[in-house]
Amino acid sequence: MKPAILIHGPTASGKTALAIEVAKRLSGEVINADSMQVYQDLQVISARPTEEEMDGIQHHLFGHVDAAERYSTGDWLEEARATIRKLELQGKRVILVGGTGLYLLALTQGLSNIPPVPEEVRADVRTIAEKEGAEGLRERLAPVDAETADRLGTGDRQRLARAYEVFLATGKPITEFQKERQPPVLQDGEWIGFALTPPRAKLYQKIDRRFEGMLMQGAMEEARNLIERGLDPELPAMKAHGMPWLAAFARGEITAEFAAENAKRDTRRYAKRQFTWIGRQFPFWPRIPSPDQDERMRVILALYREIDRPVEADYS
Repeated sequence: MKPAILIHGPTASGKTALAIEVAKRLSGEVINADSMQVYQDLQVISARPTEEEMDGIQHHLFGHVDAAERYSTGDWLEEARATIRKLELQGKRVILVGGTGLYLLALTQGLSNIPPVPEEVRADVRTIAEKEGAEGLRERLAPVDAETADRLGTGDRQRLARAYEVFLATGKPITEFQKERQPPVLQDGEWIGFALTPPRAKLYQKIDRRFEGMLMQGAMEEARNLIERGLDPELPAMKAHGMPWLAAFARGEITAEFAAENAKRDTRRYAKRQFTWIGRQFPFWPRIPSPDQDERMRVILALYREIDRPVEADYS
């Protein structure tokens, strides 16, 4: 088995283009590890690579899920497992790329065995979250799962809601399930991970420019199409970066300028959280701070050569 290459980094950091170039140089194929790029309805909003950008490289798990589905980390992990094994049998090098750190964490460290939560429980918790906010969720969670409530504080309503709904559905704190993990798909020695950490100021500028480009490429039309379907606003696809603001504009609630500025701001904040995730969850992954594509390639190929001596490639 050839070690898989995992490429992670904040949004707009150039992960996709780098993964495609690595695949070309090492006769590999690309597997998506981004929770929004799985949705077929979010071609533009999720910055999913086009056929032209793929440049003949086979891509997997991109745009294959309908926006009406609640696609989970567990769903992705099973599909990724099957795809990795298939590519291994074909002698292809596996390149996983994406900004969803939880996907890559589950792939390399295992996934918690949390039972499915009934939809009626989810609906009840959503109602609580809308009425009481993150602080209300934390106050409800604290008596039954103090560890999670203290760790999350009031800064992460989504995870607070998830922890509370797990308790309501099972009668146990989510921490009990998190201590019992499935074995990882990729064991130590079967992968090498790289974290892109470009200068933040330049990245934030790129995020703003990219969103403006998305508007020109049809992001608003994607948002309108989803709204016309009458989908639950709590679905993951409806929470894609920029989507809530585009939806509000499409409904006539805010101006286009207000929608664009807030969408850019939220995406910059998300990138900041991704930097934090890298520091906390992937402390030993090699960092590549340079935004230069050639420099990134040199680092990846040189380190990959160290763990996979038989590979012959041009490292110039």
